[in-house]
Amino acid sequence: MAAGVLQRVRGGLAPAKSGALSAGQLAGWVRGFATTSSRDREDSWFKSLFVRKVDPRKDAHSNLLTKNEESNLYKIQFHNVKPECLDAYNKLCEGVLPSIHADKYYPCELVGTWNTWYGEQDQAVHLWRYRGGYPALTEVMNKLRQNKEFTEYRMERGKMLLSRKNQLLLEFSFWNEPVPRDGPNIYELRSYQLRPGTMIEWGNYWARAIKYRQGNREAVGGFFSQIGDLYMVHHLWAYKDLQSREDTRNAVWQQEGWHEVVYYTVPLIQRMDSRIMIPTKASPLQ
Repeated sequence: MAAGVLQRVRGGLAPAKSGALSAGQLAGWVRGFATTSSRDREDSWFKSLFVRKVDPRKDAHSNLLTKNEESNLYKIQFHNVKPECLDAYNKLCEGVLPSIHADKYYPCELVGTWNTWYGEQDQAVHLWRYRGGYPALTEVMNKLRQNKEFTEYRMERGKMLLSRKNQLLLEFSFWNEPVPRDGPNIYELRSYQLRPGTMIEWGNYWARAIKYRQGNREAVGGFFSQIGDLYMVHHLWAYKDLQSREDTRNAVWQQEGWHEVVYYTVPLIQRMDSRIMIPTKASPLQ
């Protein structure tokens, strides 16, 4: 047997010898290799005792993070409007959306409707709540298909849009439920794309952190996605103006414990963005 035949074993090198290996040399090398392999296996088993084990999940994170006594489902819509059509689009929405909100025939509520001021321009954002979850959503969709006014609204709206997308959301149990408020206010929608598998961890930190952000009634609602972009979190805040936003956000850093929340949640985020939004006339959140 040539020496080169056993040069590379288990990613390592056999003893480099010139010429052929004798039977005694080969037997000795194999015994040494077996001893090393046994030691490696024992060492690997010993180290495995200290590896952090992940507990098996007993339930979906959507059930662990939501208000179990309620079954609210939210839909957020992002409509990118042709710049020259934004005023006409707002007027069209003002003539249709409030009537759906007020009609008890539809088990849904318009939480808020805005135009983006800073962030993605010429964009409309609508937030709906369906009391009763997915069955309520299905009921509303089926009824709206029979609504001639809504069908005409959608056709006219389509002429004004460049693109649109939506997400179905659930609300975090530790956040306020969004309720109508008087204005004038500006609203900030902060959206976080989390790393897959980190939603529970995010919820645990923010369940403690939300107390730092309720002093000025700025916390409006907190949601996480179920359909659409997954592992997406939306936090909705209200401020009197941009300076009030700056002062409020700076003040929270003076509270003990806030910096720890930031330190531990930032690594969970893949991407984040912020929209400053102005409510339209039709919005219950003013």
